[in-house]
Amino acid sequence: MSRTDLAVPLAGAGALCAGVGLARFAYVPLFPALVTAGWVDGAEAGLLGACNFTGYLLGALGGRGLGRRLGIPAALDAGMALVVVAFLACALPLGVAWLGLWRGLAGVAGGVLMALAGPAVQAVTAPARRGAAGGIVVAGVGAGVVLGALAVPALRPAGIAGSWLGLAVLGALIWGALRRFWPDPPAAEITRLPQGLPVPRAGGLLLAYGLSAAGMVAPMVYLADLGVRGRGLGALVVGLLWVLFGLGGVAGTLAGGRIAGRAGGRRTLVAWMVVQVAALGATLLPGAVAVLLAAPLCGFSGIGVSAVALAAARERAGMAAGRLWVRATAIYALAQAGTGFALAALFRATGDSHAAVFGAGLGLSLAALAVALADARRGALSRTG
Repeated sequence: MSRTDLAVPLAGAGALCAGVGLARFAYVPLFPALVTAGWVDGAEAGLLGACNFTGYLLGALGGRGLGRRLGIPAALDAGMALVVVAFLACALPLGVAWLGLWRGLAGVAGGVLMALAGPAVQAVTAPARRGAAGGIVVAGVGAGVVLGALAVPALRPAGIAGSWLGLAVLGALIWGALRRFWPDPPAAEITRLPQGLPVPRAGGLLLAYGLSAAGMVAPMVYLADLGVRGRGLGALVVGLLWVLFGLGGVAGTLAGGRIAGRAGGRRTLVAWMVVQVAALGATLLPGAVAVLLAAPLCGFSGIGVSAVALAAARERAGMAAGRLWVRATAIYALAQAGTGFALAALFRATGDSHAAVFGAGLGLSLAALAVALADARRGALSRTG
């Protein structure tokens, strides 16, 4: 891709860097610090993660309508503005209800940005480059994880409030630098179907993607806490842990878009689910080394699967890909919201047992792998038949 061709995918990546990479995942290295500082206890910190997942669901469901009413660039601006405001509000220690509200609204922003950015970029990209462009966009999530993993330890001397304020500044800088490159396709490409063109059902893809999302809740909320309170890792090592998660996410998304474009979405999804199962299995092994191994694998599979699913949606739905992607994003968000609340309750009921929540994640990941395998077999039979 030329520099001109890269500008729009990089802008989409910036939206997901701030809206998901920072607004969701920078919370994970803050999780143990919030507990230690007394802002929340362990179960309440898990509940805040579930609030973010719930907001993400609402944003994913409402993103298409917002894009239709405002146009894609203005809808992306609205999502970025909400990211910044949510960070600012979380700097006020006004209790769990206040933090839950704003963590939820940060999730709304992330859902809107995820629902619109990827399909909008693909809509203005030449067909031969759509897989790579989708990988670049979703790689913004991993880049945001790395940025947050580096920023949070640097901001910690300023206290919890200072950390939230610093994240708000980062979000605002990303927004200001990249908004002039927002994709601007016809809204109908993202929000409406051409006359008479149905959305493929793609049940296997949607179910596997939802189960994958549910399986990844444990590392996406509790991984840093597992490192600190479960394995006794120090702050610097936990920072490295989350950097590895983010770097794995970048690699998984860049590779996922390219490989899915060449090998097909069904087969690539199976490969990513194998990695996810291995990642969740590693979290259950004793010792610090196992956690450090699990982190990049979790990022590779858990974040990278979105690039695979985005490419698979375009492969199966063509011009209806935006609608199918909204459905996939909504199912992903619903699965994570429900699982987030369930794991928060499980974490409390088991006395903050990391084995319980990560064991549940492994079971859900195995189910995702089984569904992906069955869907790949159906695809192979339909091609040969």
